[in-house]
Amino acid sequence: MAESEEEVDVLVQRVVKDITNAFKRNPNIDEIGLIQCPEARYNRSPIVLVENKLGVESWCVKFLLPYVHNKLLLYRQRKQWQDREVLVDITCTLLLLNPDFTTAWNVRKELLQHGVLNPEKDLYLGKLALTKYPKSPETWIHRRWVLQRLGQAEAWANGNGPGHGERLQRALHEELRVCADAASRYPSNYNAWSHRIWVLQHMSQGSVKVLHDELSSTRLWVSMHVSDHSGFHYRQFLLKALLGELGQAHNGSQTESLHPPLDPRPAAQSNGEAGACEAGLTDDPHADTIPQLFREEMELCTDLIESYPGHETLWCHRRHVFYLWDRWQKLSQGTGSLSPAVTDSNDGSKHGGYTQDTKRLKRGPVSPWPGLLSEHAFISQVLGTRSTPEQGRFARAYRKWLDSVIGQ
Repeated sequence: MAESEEEVDVLVQRVVKDITNAFKRNPNIDEIGLIQCPEARYNRSPIVLVENKLGVESWCVKFLLPYVHNKLLLYRQRKQWQDREVLVDITCTLLLLNPDFTTAWNVRKELLQHGVLNPEKDLYLGKLALTKYPKSPETWIHRRWVLQRLGQAEAWANGNGPGHGERLQRALHEELRVCADAASRYPSNYNAWSHRIWVLQHMSQGSVKVLHDELSSTRLWVSMHVSDHSGFHYRQFLLKALLGELGQAHNGSQTESLHPPLDPRPAAQSNGEAGACEAGLTDDPHADTIPQLFREEMELCTDLIESYPGHETLWCHRRHVFYLWDRWQKLSQGTGSLSPAVTDSNDGSKHGGYTQDTKRLKRGPVSPWPGLLSEHAFISQVLGTRSTPEQGRFARAYRKWLDSVIGQ
């Protein structure tokens, strides 16, 4: 075990070099972690690379982390000059061990601006850091900065060059995979879900197909995480975004979208009204598609509430979805655009053949549209069955909300 300052310097420099060499030997590393090892038992490197997994023996962290931390602070204070390649290695090592160190990310921003770092490699580093620290807020913030810089370079908003659409789709789906992986590693990972919303707002270009695919792909996830409000909040965002985009497709003009801002709090308001804008809810020609979306979401709520009684998140989500449905129904009736039956719609040119995707929505037996009578019947059914005290309390609270907010 190294004891003197010189021995510590030699040890840490060797470990930093070993980490750098590990990435050179295997550029497909997909996960990092700590190997619990209080002492150095063998005269070997504490960096372990097995298949695509990179491990760091815990005994060296107490030497490694203070060393790279001090090196970076001395550089930022202009007290010690560091070569750019050395800075890349130091910040990489530091962020793998402590991704919430803002100074390290800021140094990498400067290196990116000077062309020393590749943006894709920086996103890759953040992806690895999130496998160990999936809720790291600084990592998510840095990813958004890098993606914005990439978007400006690629002209994602207005670019028409060859391969532009493919690059956008690859970046979009890669980012959605990173968000999904982080959400599965840490419960109620609001940072990951908020980043997922940001990605759709800035990279999906209002694609109804992308929004609908996200709604379909997260259905199983929320069914397996019935107490995770962040996942249901994401589905509420998708429903509101779909309402806005489908309304824009009908009006043929740039009406106000229902994309909500990235509020730092999940939409868990008691009456389900916050964040539900009225713009974009009117003049919607998709009187078949939108009611079907709400009907399927209400059916999902019903199945989950009956299968997993006593979870307040499910009742909050049902409240929010029914409020959106009620507002859309009233505003649509006011403009005469609500149809009582499912009809065919061929207006899908803007969104890449959306009518093909709506076929998935029309499968299965047709159930009644959601309404106050059906909701009160559902509450009576829940209260009439033997269930947990919490389930009854949530059902009565939902009935009171229906009477005071919707039934006015």
